Amino acid sequence: MTKGNINVSVENIFPLIKKFLYSDHEIFLRELISNATDATLKLKHLTNIGEAKVEYGNPKIEVKIDKEGKKLHIIDQGIGMTAEEVEKYINQIAFSGAEEFLDKYKDAGKDSGIIGHFGLGFYSAFMVAEKVEIVTKSYLEDTEGARWTCDGSPEFTLEADAKTERGTEIILHIADDSLEFLEESKIRELLTKYNKFMPIPIKFGTKEVNDPDHTPETKKDKDGKETTEPQKKITVDNIINNPNPAWTKLPTELEDKDYNSFYRELYPMQFEEPLFHIHLNVDYPFNLTGILYFPKMTGDLNIQKDKIQLYQNQVFVTDNVEGIVPEFLTMLRGVIDSPDIPLNVSRSYLQADGNVKKISSYITRKVADKLKSLFNENREDFEKKWNDIKIVIEYGMLSEDKFFEKADAFALYPTVDGKYYTYQELFDKIKGNQTDKDGKLVILYASNEDAQHSYTEAAKAKGYEVLLLDSPIISHLMQKMESTKENITFARVDADHIDNLIKKDDTKISKLSEEQQTELETILKEAIPSEKFMVQLEAMDSDASPFIITQPEFMRRMKEMQATGGGGMFGMGNMPEMYNLVVNTNSELVGEILSTKTKKKQERLISQSLDLARLSQGLLKGKELSEFIKRSYEMIK
Repeated sequence: MTKGNINVSVENIFPLIKKFLYSDHEIFLRELISNATDATLKLKHLTNIGEAKVEYGNPKIEVKIDKEGKKLHIIDQGIGMTAEEVEKYINQIAFSGAEEFLDKYKDAGKDSGIIGHFGLGFYSAFMVAEKVEIVTKSYLEDTEGARWTCDGSPEFTLEADAKTERGTEIILHIADDSLEFLEESKIRELLTKYNKFMPIPIKFGTKEVNDPDHTPETKKDKDGKETTEPQKKITVDNIINNPNPAWTKLPTELEDKDYNSFYRELYPMQFEEPLFHIHLNVDYPFNLTGILYFPKMTGDLNIQKDKIQLYQNQVFVTDNVEGIVPEFLTMLRGVIDSPDIPLNVSRSYLQADGNVKKISSYITRKVADKLKSLFNENREDFEKKWNDIKIVIEYGMLSEDKFFEKADAFALYPTVDGKYYTYQELFDKIKGNQTDKDGKLVILYASNEDAQHSYTEAAKAKGYEVLLLDSPIISHLMQKMESTKENITFARVDADHIDNLIKKDDTKISKLSEEQQTELETILKEAIPSEKFMVQLEAMDSDASPFIITQPEFMRRMKEMQATGGGGMFGMGNMPEMYNLVVNTNSELVGEILSTKTKKKQERLISQSLDLARLSQGLLKGKELSEFIKRSYEMIK
């Protein structure tokens, strides 16, 4: 038996590891199973190239709880170690970075997040154990087993062991402050969280299943009544993980049903099928595999993110992929796996890492290419799904310039009539009719088809196309489009009367003289509250509405942008709503308001016309709506 000190010059290293190195104690199990997996995969490699003269077989990793003995066992059938290798890898190399760690991170607190960064993954065991044993035997011929024991101090013992099978068993003597890790439910939770897709089968207990070789017989008794014998059960290993998840396979090996099945495996409580998937598979200039799913989206920007799971060689790292996946795609679901992403690093390290930035750019490009492909292959299906995916695409167009450029090929602009155009199709369709006298293309849109119906109908009557743009970030996107595309502007159909939205050369002449218009303006300003409406006299078609309430595009859009975060002008979000009251001087009713000699009738006509205009904008509510209905009945008696 050998006794000695671990090669570290700092006293009380274990309490420091426990206090500073690990932000979450539960990851000890992930670290130890990762080591067991590495040992097993190394053996597979050596047998494949003929350097290991042993049968690889079908090895598994086993996790066992000995509650009475207060022990947790992690057992593998991998490459194993000789006593010399234990001395080298456990006592020397694993601690080679300890002093560097202490110098750099001892004042960083628990959030330093550099688990395993200095090769200390094995020593995470001491976060939960008061003593740790390693019982191991190398795959090499003519070697004997070894047992290493350490009680959480720099002292250790290393002695021969009678172990006959290759592999390594880690025995954790669980400390009194960590007894939760002796509970079966807790260990199952951790195995499912961190090791659900490890490439080596992980056994955790046994389970009973139907015997596949037994078919229950059905017999008849003397009265002719049928009885079926019980189904025979057998006990099998309970394998808690899926060693071959869908993302580790080639796209050619999978069908839609396989992708949907894997989606349900990732999200057991998600009952809706995903709309479509994107399979990532690249090996240059970095390694990355994964599957991203587009679920059905709502217009809510506060939908839950953190649904994409990040893995490193099938070991779960985190479901906070900010900085690795472009922000607009964090609303998606799925898996990303890359050995080029460090297993244990801080957020700031990830954001500064060159590989991570390349990965983010690649994912953006891959998603854009897939969307273009889906659009080209089945446009009809893509259009049906547009409302469920548009929030992601519009967010991407806003936040990623390269995605914005590519989105011209598949981003859709739906109309109130249910047609869908790409930007180029829309441009070609409306440029002849919706270009104003100054040569600017005016793109009309409604944000609420019902509330803005009368305005939409007025625009359609002139042969104009009206888009239906109703997502919460559309104001931001329009602003970007106007600054990026040449000589275009967006205008909501209720931003002004239609002739002012798209001004042509043919200016209409008012039937009222200048004196009459001045008199009319005075009458209206006396009857209409100026704090709510700016009165604006306009000469329009005689059959157009006498009163039209509009909301100026610029002010309204700035308020919307500020309300959804970013953009807008400071303080505009708190300003009261402002409306214009456009009065048609060529309307017969407006002429009657001006010519009537009875003040009471004049006021009633103004009130009724104003309330009708307010009603069309959804501005008439509560008591005022009740009074309007009562007054309307009185007028038709």
